Parts: sequence; C-alpha cells; structure tokens
Amino acid sequence: MLPQIRNTFTENGFVIVSKILTHQESQLLKAEGQALIDTAKHKALEAGQNVRDIAGHGVYVGLSAQSQIFRKAVKNEKILDVLQVILSPNIEFLSDKAVFKSHQINFESPWHQDWHYWHGSHKISVWIALDDTTVENGCLKLFPGSHKSAIIHNGEANDDYGFGHRLQPDTVDESKAITAEISAGSGVFFHDLTLHASHPNRTGVDRWVWIPTYRDAQIEDPPYSWATAATVVRGKKKANADKTLCR
Repeated sequence: MLPQIRNTFTENGFVIVSKILTHQESQLLKAEGQALIDTAKHKALEAGQNVRDIAGHGVYVGLSAQSQIFRKAVKNEKILDVLQVILSPNIEFLSDKAVFKSHQINFESPWHQDWHYWHGSHKISVWIALDDTTVENGCLKLFPGSHKSAIIHNGEANDDYGFGHRLQPDTVDESKAITAEISAGSGVFFHDLTLHASHPNRTGVDRWVWIPTYRDAQIEDPPYSWATAATVVRGKKKANADKTLCR
C-alpha cells in the first residue's frame, strides 16, 4: 500500500488516506480545538480585546503549542508512516491549525498554493477531517499535477477571509479538479505547491478539519515565527542543528 501511496503522491501532488484517526480520536481533537478557542476568546474578553480576532475567519493556528492532546496527535504513527515514504525518513513537525465552517462562517476558500505563504523548502500538510466532509459542507478540492511548479498568485484578497496569496477567479479549470469527500478520521496529504481550494458550507452544520504541516528535518529553512511547537517526530535533524534522535 505504501508504494502505491508514494506513486500517487508523486504523480498528483496529493494522496487520500482513509482511517488515520478513529471516530473517538477525531471527536477528541474537535472538542479540544473548540475548548482552546473558547479559552482564547475568554482571555481576550478579560483583556478588553476584540473576540473576533480569535478564529474570526474560521482558522485557529498553533494548537500543538497549547495542548498535550495535539502534541501527541502530530506524532500519530499512521501519519508518520505515510510521510516517511512521500517526504523523508527524517520528519519535523512545524505547526498546525484548525479550520472550521459553520452557519456563520461558511466561506469558500480560493485556489492557492501554500508554498507562497512560507517559501523555503517544500512541505507537506495533512488535511484531516474531524467531521465527515462533503461538497455541501465545504470539503477540499485539488488540482492533480499542479505541484510541479509555482504559479503566480495575483488574485485580490478583498473578502476579509485572509488568503493573501490566491489565484485570480476562474484561472483553474474546475472540471479537472478532484473533490475530496472524505469521512471523519481520513486525510489528504498534499504538497505545498498543489493547488487546492474548498467548497462553501451550505448545510448550517459545523465542519471541522485539523491540518498539521511537516518538512524534511534534514533541510534548513529560515526561521518561521509561526512554528512555535516545531519538533522532530521521526528520524533526526541535521547534525549541526539538532543531534537528538526521535522516534
């Protein structure tokens, strides 16, 4: 199975893997993410800050920096086994985020490549569904083979949903895109040059996903301010940077 996963990823720039998490694990991460956001909002209120600044766009970054539950989840053996064949035997976790859509936050994310947000070495993110995902509730869509080169991102970010790097509308031929309707606990591993977007949530029911990002631990990058919980989760870092063996 792993060689097939590698071949699919090499050809398409992404691969869908079923049953990474159990139903119980998915629900635990969702509940923990909700609790972290609620705590952050409470602290913001106490400090007289704007609560809308906390996950106001349906994105909350840095769960593993705050939660032992998420720090354990980024070391999930099923995730690492896949990363070992499509990325490297030496794997460093960088950061994670929760992305949720609801009756209030039901946006359609635009087509983009993640690499434009961080540059440096190429990284792999894992889009793990914490709820069953469908076209109706905002599942992921991806463009096969688009990971082979960077594409100019010159779309206007004027919808207040972030995504400062995006393509112009109608740039992508959506008839060639793959829609990833997956069950809770399954995930999409994708290259940071793979073009992807998501459907809006039209159901009025929450849809949560968790997205950890990893890189080859042997490659040096400029420091990233957002990688506050970075840690080697399998193999080892370059000898002059970190001599600690992890497994």
